[in-house]
Amino acid sequence: MYLLGYDIGSSSVKAALVEVETGACVASDFYPKTEAPIKALKAGWAEQNPNDWWNYLKLATKSIMDASKVDAKDIKAIGISYQMHGLVAVDRNMQLLRDAIIWCDSRGVPYGEKAFKELGADTCLKNLLNSPGNFTAAKLAWVKENEPDTMEKLFKVMLPGEYAAWRMTGELCTTAEGLSEYMLWDFERNQAADFLLDYYGLPKSILPEVKPTFSFQGEVTKQAAAELGLAAGTPVTYRAGDQPNNALSLAVLNPGEIASTAGTSGVVYGINGKIAYDPQSRVNNFAHVNHTAEAPRIGVMTCINGTGILNSWMRKNIAEPQTSYSEMNEIAAKAPVGCQGLSILPFGNGAERVLQNRQVECSMHGINFNIHRREHLLRAAQEGIVFSFMYGIEIMKEMGLPVSKIHAGKANMFLSPIFRDTLAGVTGAEIQLYDTDGAVGAARGAGIGAGIYKTPAEAFSTLAKLDTIVPAADRAPYLEAYALWKQRLAQVLA
Repeated sequence: MYLLGYDIGSSSVKAALVEVETGACVASDFYPKTEAPIKALKAGWAEQNPNDWWNYLKLATKSIMDASKVDAKDIKAIGISYQMHGLVAVDRNMQLLRDAIIWCDSRGVPYGEKAFKELGADTCLKNLLNSPGNFTAAKLAWVKENEPDTMEKLFKVMLPGEYAAWRMTGELCTTAEGLSEYMLWDFERNQAADFLLDYYGLPKSILPEVKPTFSFQGEVTKQAAAELGLAAGTPVTYRAGDQPNNALSLAVLNPGEIASTAGTSGVVYGINGKIAYDPQSRVNNFAHVNHTAEAPRIGVMTCINGTGILNSWMRKNIAEPQTSYSEMNEIAAKAPVGCQGLSILPFGNGAERVLQNRQVECSMHGINFNIHRREHLLRAAQEGIVFSFMYGIEIMKEMGLPVSKIHAGKANMFLSPIFRDTLAGVTGAEIQLYDTDGAVGAARGAGIGAGIYKTPAEAFSTLAKLDTIVPAADRAPYLEAYALWKQRLAQVLA
């Protein structure tokens, strides 16, 4: 008996097949093999064609089914993780009206800021736990003002995972967690945020039906089964945004637990057991996958857009041609902690919530032509990413969230010893690395939603810990480098 999980990212779509009893991933693959294209028609814009996600999903599914030789009828449930905050718009015939506006697109910022000002901080923070910011609702407000033809034909809006589920099942639904990504979940009233829809002049009818995160959300149609090589009738029983799902993948479900990822963007995601918010709205608050009105579980998230993408930029433009990431790490290790006064601010991939939605470009500070070389630049990039994490963690601590252990998958930036040691050194937290990823987590989530696993504890009883990183005995060099980095950020923001 098997479970199938998908992770629909902006770089690729990954599929994983998990055996129920052992929790073993018997096959996984992703497409495309190079990073998926992102259209940037103007500065600060980012779009993708949802049809491409579907095509990548088909290729990944075929690959794992061919590799595993598993009978499609033995797959008992499907779970979907996806890039958050995207906007997919369709007409009454369920045809796409435009490319999807994805998470790192900044055009919604002024619409969210205007709503925050005019509706009032008290209303927005009390009900939404955030400012409307640059989330999906604000992006839709941009469409309403700038693309009247699209709005005239608009029937429904979807998040990327909702689009994939609809292509599989022909059924359209969302969740409280999903609507909190739109910034359209009213935590005070435990329903869709009608007041923000009304403010933007948007009808509630464009939103899908709300269902629980762990629940039956449709079954694979005959047409989709033929396209995917799956069995018709296979249920979709779980769906969540990539960061809540990553936390689930790491068995982070309870207050005080922390999860982190460091892919294209970087995230620290902690669970709060009470309804709370940052008065300056510098961190994001979402309904976690197990949130209920009776037992609140709020995912408090600090997100840095310029994480792996900065490391990738360094590889393409600073490292020697054909240098691998592991070789890059070896070169960077030649530089000392703190890079002899060189700091990099990694904010070059759109507006940053942690900086109150300011679009601060990446910048390098303290370069000395006599001492700094390639290794300093490569290390300073990784340290700058970690320090941006710490900047957000300090805000989370102000909200009363302790950070003593950080759970992460052993992937992406967490493969780098420099990154891991710097994060442990500056936070003072123990880092626990696990053998999992978003697609595997989505598969386990599907098992919970289908009732195959009776509890989350049962679903994650086989989760394998790979490594533990403890802070260095002498943390002073990391803390000194962070203090200098933060000082330079303050100068840029002044």
